[in-house]
Amino acid sequence: MEEKLREYAKLLIEVGLNVQKGQTLVISCPVDCAFFARLCASAAYDVGCREVVMRWSDDYLTRERFLRADDSVFDSLPLGQKEFLNGYAAEGAAYLSISARDPEALRGVDPDRITRANRCDDEVSAFYDAMMANVNPWCVASVPIPSWAKKVFPDLPEQEAMDKLWDAIFTSVRISGKGDAVARWREHVALLKSRIAKLNELHFTSLYYQNPLGTSLNIKLPETHVWAGGDNTSRAGFPFVANMPTEEVFTAPLRDGIDGVVYAALPLVHSGNIIENFHFVIKDGKIVEAHAEKGEDILKAAIAEDEGASYFGEVALVPYDSPISNQKILFYNTLFDENAACHLAFGEAYPECVEGGETMSKEELKAAGLNDSNTHVDFMVGTADLSIIGTTKDGREIPVFVNGNFAL
Repeated sequence: MEEKLREYAKLLIEVGLNVQKGQTLVISCPVDCAFFARLCASAAYDVGCREVVMRWSDDYLTRERFLRADDSVFDSLPLGQKEFLNGYAAEGAAYLSISARDPEALRGVDPDRITRANRCDDEVSAFYDAMMANVNPWCVASVPIPSWAKKVFPDLPEQEAMDKLWDAIFTSVRISGKGDAVARWREHVALLKSRIAKLNELHFTSLYYQNPLGTSLNIKLPETHVWAGGDNTSRAGFPFVANMPTEEVFTAPLRDGIDGVVYAALPLVHSGNIIENFHFVIKDGKIVEAHAEKGEDILKAAIAEDEGASYFGEVALVPYDSPISNQKILFYNTLFDENAACHLAFGEAYPECVEGGETMSKEELKAAGLNDSNTHVDFMVGTADLSIIGTTKDGREIPVFVNGNFAL
């Protein structure tokens, strides 16, 4: 186990972030996972990191704050947070986020408090803009905590649930204990790049999604759209992998070019709440109806966070046959669940999804057809029987997905 943990930390630092000598690393981590943050810090110093700076979080205190703090605190960021995030982004720091939380940490919290707190991200727009445009290397990864493990494996004793979730995560990030994870990841990135090359060569004008859940959705793509995935390149010219694990290739939809109905294939964990059995009705790119059997109030608050939150920012293709999906586990963690199925995201689009987008202004990105928002929420739509048909400029219809997997 110790060898796997050190291999995991090394993988995140050397491939996930590709930390450079003299670079600062900011680690965001729950206090429950301090032991793993320490391993990551040591791995970073091993490659010459200038300094590791910690940003701690705690589910209990976060819940207490949302339930009991004065109402006024949800209209601004805590003192120093703006300077912390924007300042290190300007310095060129790398950001590692260790995502591990109780999926229902904020169950019962007033959705208005959550929405107002999320809107405060405006104050750190410089930080988020830098991450979305890949100015700084960033990586999101996960380790188990007991509350999360018990949600995933409710019938197991706590320690067995933790052990099983560790095994599932190691499988998902290609850690075998043989010390070959870095090499296996480079092979995997090469496979994703070959899929991206095929999609960019075909340059579809639209994609049509259909499955027996009820999804019937036509998605137009911007004229200058490009597909991305696998790894990214920071403004300094160094490759990094933003999500560990990742199985997706993605692009941006045309902001006003989506019409139809889409049904979620898996529950969505958002703002410490679980949203189940939901679907959207979309007209001219805008969500005009949102329905859910559980968590509908949270879902409606999420798509009302700002004007762009009710439009879409990402179209991601993920084969149903993958190391994550094949485990047949509902992780209740978007980092894993989005890489088990094709997904869409409402909210902000990634600038890299149009030609030259990473150096464009907000106005130029909008003119290119991309959506702008303070939020970006992935939800899963892929099933074992999903069909996706791509239409080319000359009107050819080409199967992109058949029975949930790539057909190209």
